[in-house]
Amino acid sequence: MKKHIVCFGDSNTHGYCAESWDCADGGSRFNEEERWTCLLQQLLGPDYLILEEGLGGRTTVFDDPLTEGLSGLSCIFPALQSHKPVDLLILMLGTNDTKERFGCSAECISQGMERLIVKARNTECWSGERPNILLICPPHILDGVYDGPFGGTMGKGCAEKSQALAPFYEAVARRRGCAFLDAEGVAEFNRTDCMHLTRSGHTALARKLAELVPQLVNEYEKQSV
Repeated sequence: MKKHIVCFGDSNTHGYCAESWDCADGGSRFNEEERWTCLLQQLLGPDYLILEEGLGGRTTVFDDPLTEGLSGLSCIFPALQSHKPVDLLILMLGTNDTKERFGCSAECISQGMERLIVKARNTECWSGERPNILLICPPHILDGVYDGPFGGTMGKGCAEKSQALAPFYEAVARRRGCAFLDAEGVAEFNRTDCMHLTRSGHTALARKLAELVPQLVNEYEKQSV
């Protein structure tokens, strides 16, 4: 069986494109030759199966009063169960948690991520004897977000909370035995809405993960023997 890599995230995993000119199809979603998940599949080859679980607006644990079904906590169990046996779970969430209406600090957002990780760890889906999780802190929301198309819905403080998130996430990863990647400086956000990956950002993230994923899976297999 191929190695099952579940990519659980928000619109940046789903592939939302804020600048239609940046997408080959001119649409609002990067195509299968552009999304980081699909590029990662190409780079890793036929021994791996990359499973996309991206949903626009998804949070770690918070129910959004404006749109139903966006809490990752309510979705992680069926997502993992439907793709088992899972060799690696890649979690990249937190951007939506910075919305003003949730009233959460960066540290509080990290607590939500920790709760999500605990639930994932306790789901009986893993191919080995223990969970295998890579936690990715998303790139920083840019200050220009407040003048962009989502400035009003994101609200005050989102950029600042995003920029403060990585140290808290790294601490969570250490406590819960997860690998950690800070995507700031690896993948870029666009300058239109300041919170979604560009096409080159998708490429850069895929290339970085193509280095990390085989290492994490190989180490996981050794420890599970």
